[in-house]
Amino acid sequence: MVLTIDVGNTRIKGAVFENNTALEFFVFDKNQLEKRIKDILNKFEKITDLVVASVGNIGKESFLVFNNDVNVCFLTNEDCFPFTNKYATPKTLGIDRVVLASGATLQYPKQNRLVIDAGTCITYDFVDENDNYLGGAISPGLRLRYEALHNYTAKLPLLTFEEPKSYIGNSTPESIHSGVVNGFVYEIDGFIDQYKADYLNFIIILTGGDALFLAKRLKNTIFANSNFLLESLNQTFQYKINND
Repeated sequence: MVLTIDVGNTRIKGAVFENNTALEFFVFDKNQLEKRIKDILNKFEKITDLVVASVGNIGKESFLVFNNDVNVCFLTNEDCFPFTNKYATPKTLGIDRVVLASGATLQYPKQNRLVIDAGTCITYDFVDENDNYLGGAISPGLRLRYEALHNYTAKLPLLTFEEPKSYIGNSTPESIHSGVVNGFVYEIDGFIDQYKADYLNFIIILTGGDALFLAKRLKNTIFANSNFLLESLNQTFQYKINND
């Protein structure tokens, strides 16, 4: 069994896999890390490997305390992946984006793939049908857009997510909701339209905390899987074992 851990900018997500079957998923705050991992290891005594991908600010030592119980593996940009990385600055490419591209390559062979991860930031990652990773885009997620309007203006309030009643906001709060939420959706649809215009044999994978919300609103056909990064972590680890 394998325990995969995704350390994001705001939360930690985890999953236990037996081969490629997910047994259970977890979400917890960073200050709960050690206790929650202990609980998971106690519940699933057959776990042999702890696989970590981190873009957050938690150090390796927080995971190495479990080294006597399981094999701790930190995926990095130096590992073996099933695609050719043509990013101009590969060392600056976030490991979360690398793992998503790896999962897309392994799960959907021989087609053009766009992975959209809608979390704290929105990331777009594109792997072509010849398994070349070409890059993508990064922009603010929903929460960051609300915070930016409040933090960089004198009078706009800080709102939490709320689905707009109309694209025409008839109050300041409704105008903010319309601008943030509809702008978020229109941006993603616009990127998808551009990729589809340039590439055939195309698949779109949508993941991240806002994936299910977006899946109902995007005009383009997509595969929505909020746990795609955790699944990709497991598959990438299996690929690493077999190709190291």
